[in-house]
Amino acid sequence: MELGVEDRATIIVLTHNRRAQLLRTLESLRKLPVQWPIIVVDDGSTDDTAAAVSSHFPMVMLIRAKHNLGAAARNIGVAYAHTPYVAFCDDDTQWEPGALERAVRLLDATPNVAVLSACVQVGIMRQPDPTCISMSQSPLEREHLPGPQLLGFMAGACVMRTRAFYDVGGYWPPLFIGGEDALMALDLVERGWRIVYADDVITRQFPSSARDSRLRERLMIRNAIWVAWMRRPMRAAWRETRWRLGETREHGIFWLTLIEALLGLPRVPRRRRVISPAVERMRSLLDRAAMRTATGDADHRAA
Repeated sequence: MELGVEDRATIIVLTHNRRAQLLRTLESLRKLPVQWPIIVVDDGSTDDTAAAVSSHFPMVMLIRAKHNLGAAARNIGVAYAHTPYVAFCDDDTQWEPGALERAVRLLDATPNVAVLSACVQVGIMRQPDPTCISMSQSPLEREHLPGPQLLGFMAGACVMRTRAFYDVGGYWPPLFIGGEDALMALDLVERGWRIVYADDVITRQFPSSARDSRLRERLMIRNAIWVAWMRRPMRAAWRETRWRLGETREHGIFWLTLIEALLGLPRVPRRRRVISPAVERMRSLLDRAAMRTATGDADHRAA
């Protein structure tokens, strides 16, 4: 029997202690023209999020994690999905009408694409997320793909092939949150999958004020260092480490970030599997582009 479009993708929403914002997001998702199945993973909330979801949205599958697992809680959501694709959504993002239908068509038409990273429009003014602007200008070869090729994606605003998610084992729990996509992206491309930016697959983001931006910044830098030592050649890993720690000095978070990075040393070497020269060339090309951008921004601030 042929599947309807609503049987092609499941929306997986990750939330932690943002009950009111989650309810607004679920209300928006409920109003989409297609009634996609929705799974909410309550990532150890302590603000009665689960009770509110059960009361207001009984049609939503609710999964409660006992503790805050960070990005790895998405692994639980995917385990309960029974569709070829999963659309990830955080509690502060909302898929636009028609976005997931377009994502399904794109993924159906390009079986080697594992992930579509969406175009994120921020706030009521729909400002484009700076990361999406960078993605749209990716220097990687297009390879007849339906959009710019990437070596990363926005974890809370993407549509992924479920088989590809399982192919790389989901998210590695110790990364917790912040740049958690980097390891998965390298492993996907190493296995022959492709990651694409899709500017017509749109999601809205309404950033919460309940964010610890300093903690997120430290975790992103720590995770980048860990991923470098798990997957990149020695010289590239040293270069990435020096660059990232240089960023921490500029932002006054050097010692905390260094300590957090060092705490991972016992387990990081055990997962070291160096990527192929072809994937390393892709990563190096993106590194050079990022460094040029950072240098340009610094020159602009100095001027």
